[in-house]
Amino acid sequence: MRRKKEDKRIDTSFISFKDFAGILLVLIIFIVGGLLIYLATVKEDFWTTYSIFGYLILMALILTVITGIMRHYSFSRPMRRLSEAARKIAEGDFSVRVAPLRKDGKKDYIEVMFNDFNKMAEELASIETLKSDYIANVSHEIKTPLSVIQSYAMALQHETLSPEERREYAKTVVTAAQKLSALVTNILKLNKLENQAIMPGSAPYDLSEQLRCCALAFEDLWESKGITFTADLDETIVSYDESMLELVWNNLLSNAIKFTNPGGSIALTLKIENGLAVVSVKDSGCGMDEAVRKHVFDKFYQGDTSHSQEGNGLGLALVKKVIEIIGGGITVDSKIGYGTTFTVCLKIA
Repeated sequence: MRRKKEDKRIDTSFISFKDFAGILLVLIIFIVGGLLIYLATVKEDFWTTYSIFGYLILMALILTVITGIMRHYSFSRPMRRLSEAARKIAEGDFSVRVAPLRKDGKKDYIEVMFNDFNKMAEELASIETLKSDYIANVSHEIKTPLSVIQSYAMALQHETLSPEERREYAKTVVTAAQKLSALVTNILKLNKLENQAIMPGSAPYDLSEQLRCCALAFEDLWESKGITFTADLDETIVSYDESMLELVWNNLLSNAIKFTNPGGSIALTLKIENGLAVVSVKDSGCGMDEAVRKHVFDKFYQGDTSHSQEGNGLGLALVKKVIEIIGGGITVDSKIGYGTTFTVCLKIA
């Protein structure tokens, strides 16, 4: 029969050697006391039997009280504290924590359970905070284009507007509507990915050809900014959901173009390394510091607010989620003033 794997965090037993020794000492005292009473009594009369019987009852009562006290302090009290904390968590108070019982810093199963409970409470509190932030961010992001649409739609009702002004206002309304549509689409995609409603299918296809097509779709954008775009793509066949990976490449290329200054450069590469297809998107843009890199895949996070009007902070969150679902890997290497490189590693079919 296989033994259960021991928890390495536990460095002491639930009931210590001192507890066992104490109980054993009490039992020895009881037994010795009973024997002394028996040996000290020569006559086997009623009072001798009564004395021995009464002594045993008294000792049993004392042992029961000692065992009850030990049970209270070692089990009932910590379980009551844990139950009370769990009740508060169930009521929505995620700030509750269970303080350790031991003062020597060692951990038994009760202490480890308390630690795990506290970690769970911290995670729940973090999730609740993210949920609140997510709702607030979604509301803000939706409200902004709606306000633009409302303002310019009301302005279009003025009869004094010239045809040029009407065209300009209508173009602004269309742009805001497109941004709102893209935001809602990305929110729905991210929600489906997070809830595994989109299950990736897999079929072999040419990854290099997909990258070429995605890059060419942005040709007008990089040419309008005078960006030098280079591509070095090895012919590679992979087996993934093609539409999901297209979402990855489109977001990475769009980001590279958005953060690359006019006259800059972008390099797209696809190489085979150690049995993996390694795709890199490197730009000569403004780059990121370490604080921004840590949050670059968070929802609605935009490290460079100067480009906030060009996106909604969901693109890289979608990229990260897709890569996680298909079992790939993604890293980011960046430095202020030296550009950014996103690298995606995929298994080859």
